[in-house]
Amino acid sequence: MKAAPWDLILAGGGLANGLIAWRLARHRPELRILLLEQGERLGGNHTWSFHDGDLDAAQQAWIAPLVSRRWPRHEVVFPEFSRTLEGGYASIASEDFARTIEPALGPGLRLGVRIASVGPSRVRLEDGEVLEARAVIDGRGMRGSPRLALGWQTFLGQEVRLEEPHGLTAPIIMDASVGQQGGYRFVYVLPFDAQRLLIEDTHYVDSAAWEPERLRANIGAYARARGWRIAQLLREEEGRLPIVLAGDFDAYWDDLAGQPSVGLRAGLFHSTTGYSLPHAVRLSERIAALGDLCAAALFAAIRDEAQTEWRRQRFFRLLNRMLFLAGSPDHRWRVMQRFYRLPASLIEHFYAGRLSLQDKARLLSGKPPVPLKQAFVAACKIYPHQIGRAE
Repeated sequence: MKAAPWDLILAGGGLANGLIAWRLARHRPELRILLLEQGERLGGNHTWSFHDGDLDAAQQAWIAPLVSRRWPRHEVVFPEFSRTLEGGYASIASEDFARTIEPALGPGLRLGVRIASVGPSRVRLEDGEVLEARAVIDGRGMRGSPRLALGWQTFLGQEVRLEEPHGLTAPIIMDASVGQQGGYRFVYVLPFDAQRLLIEDTHYVDSAAWEPERLRANIGAYARARGWRIAQLLREEEGRLPIVLAGDFDAYWDDLAGQPSVGLRAGLFHSTTGYSLPHAVRLSERIAALGDLCAAALFAAIRDEAQTEWRRQRFFRLLNRMLFLAGSPDHRWRVMQRFYRLPASLIEHFYAGRLSLQDKARLLSGKPPVPLKQAFVAACKIYPHQIGRAE
């Protein structure tokens, strides 16, 4: 039997597939790896961030070459409360992601490639070319599915250069003191240098629909309110991240029909925050350690990883239902304001997706920031696709 020309093809050059390719290039150089990306560079136009507590020391060390900026603390702001939290916070800009990983892949990277279809061991390009491998990993982003009940985190960010220094010493990862506009809205600010900022207008809303001109206007208004005069718009990024309320995990993965998938497509992200970098780091390590990289083995390993996370995040989906379904959308900020009054260690565990039983009890204790009856109904809500499946 003729061997496939590639051991592994990665369809889509986003965060998850980029880390897998980079990890394999460094630790399994004997493998024939091909990464396909339709854009002009890896990573698209994104910024990925993480807290120090999301990764262990070894993981932080190996991704360090990708990090664009690191800060020792971060801030949150709410209508009735603000707080500075100690602990490292870091961001990776897609430009630095591409600058580091692209040279490491060499001829194993093809940019400007448009994919027509993907199968477990074959990729068909729009120009008719067919590429074969022992396995293909699909990392082309979230796919629509009736198996999941979702809310959405939609955002638009502008990286700008100001006329004068902004005066920030740490990121503002949540400024919810702004008008809410029909959902939980906050502004996210990353100070890359004395005059360069990423200002991101973010909304937790019921629909993935969005109005970019309104978000751009929001960013301009926020900058003016802070006394910042924008000298130059450097770039703009946007996104729609799923916030999982409930779902049927087994049916979702059965629908993949044996196709190894990663990132949002695999459900490997934090159900409440949408952060996916820690999941991508862990999965890349697991894949690089596999002895057999055939499609069936990869599918089984990734499904097991995703299933572990699905079970671990059951409590987060309950919290999401309370956030989205209990009380007025314009008052969702009260839930997060109460959350940020809790101990710093609990907040760290929350972002890392590793809540203890004590943490969970603390989150649910005391007077809830939404009507009690509505909170109970939201927490206990059963969706049609959950019937017969324990959520």
